[in-house]
Amino acid sequence: MSRLRALARSVVQWLDDRIGFSALIPIARKKRIPVHRHSFWYYLGGMLVFLFMLQVATGVLLLFYYRPSAEGAFESIQFLMAEVQFGWLIRSIHSWGANLMIFVAFVHMFSVMLLKAYRAPRELTWISGVGLLLVAMGLGFTGYLLPWNELAFFATRVGTEIPGVLPWVGEPFRTVLRGGEEVTGATLTRFYALHVSVLPGIAFMLMALHVLLVQKHGMSVPPGVEKRGGARLTVPFLPNFLLRDFIGWLCALVILAAMAAFFPAHLGEKADPFAPAPAGIKPEWYFMFMFQTLKYLPPEILGIEGELVGVAGFGLLGLVLLLVPFLDRPRANGEHSPWWTWGVYGTLIYVLVLTYLGYTEEVPTTDVGPAEETAEEVTSLELAPDWDFLPLTLEDPSTSDG
Repeated sequence: MSRLRALARSVVQWLDDRIGFSALIPIARKKRIPVHRHSFWYYLGGMLVFLFMLQVATGVLLLFYYRPSAEGAFESIQFLMAEVQFGWLIRSIHSWGANLMIFVAFVHMFSVMLLKAYRAPRELTWISGVGLLLVAMGLGFTGYLLPWNELAFFATRVGTEIPGVLPWVGEPFRTVLRGGEEVTGATLTRFYALHVSVLPGIAFMLMALHVLLVQKHGMSVPPGVEKRGGARLTVPFLPNFLLRDFIGWLCALVILAAMAAFFPAHLGEKADPFAPAPAGIKPEWYFMFMFQTLKYLPPEILGIEGELVGVAGFGLLGLVLLLVPFLDRPRANGEHSPWWTWGVYGTLIYVLVLTYLGYTEEVPTTDVGPAEETAEEVTSLELAPDWDFLPLTLEDPSTSDG
């Protein structure tokens, strides 16, 4: 045992001489976390890092079996879930983990806005965080198509149609995104490249910048706590705060494992580009409020296409979101800014209500009566090429026992 310890110390010392990671330990020990009634929200940042790394780990495992082609994507996922040991569990954790990561990102964003944690000198911290949220939503959108099932195919077709309404740049952007005029195997290949290479690379860079800025400027204390003289208590980041972070990560892992076990991800039917779109196609929940807003808009608004107005409006809101630290001038000057707070609450309520309406809205169906069914059957029979399969008589449905 003593020899093993000596060997371990020598290996650690050898690595430290060449990497110098021991220099980071004093910095981590110096960092202290304010303790107040809003301290709970500090744990969401670490939770996002953990969920992202979990997505990377499970995604790498899925890549060993996935084939990014229209001919093999569905079958590879089918084989993974049916034949590979615990393959269904890894895919389900990856699917639920994506939803949980985006949910935590939204909660983190709203908490930062309500606590005014974007104030100087944390403007770049906020901008990098908004960028991470957009990348997370992009990862969800591109990953949704990869199983190449029916719902994902038609939802992607609808989703990629929306940018096409933009003047001048809409059509070229849609063509580049799809790899052609329609959603095909080329679209799947492009989404695969974006999902496993481009977007994760951007996410790693933004996350490194975000974490570095958080370490540099420390945790923001809410204005209300500052007015009362600041946080009276602090705890060291290492090991106290990190251990609590670790407990939260374990809880998240347990929740994901339970969701994957009791509600495993379904595969559905393979996509058929020539089949009609199934009724009630809907996007993922984090796009639902935008999708529902576009549905409620009239065809024209002041002579402009309604969908174009909606897309432009969401683009403008995204720009406002990015520039919040510079637009909230009263709070930047140390003054109270109630309008921004009420704006955040209003936006949150709007998103929740539109998402609820999107999932509870009934899909319109057209009921066909017995007489109309009979007429359609007669028409189809009259057009049948092989007359040997025709019945001798056509019964009236009103007198039929069946």
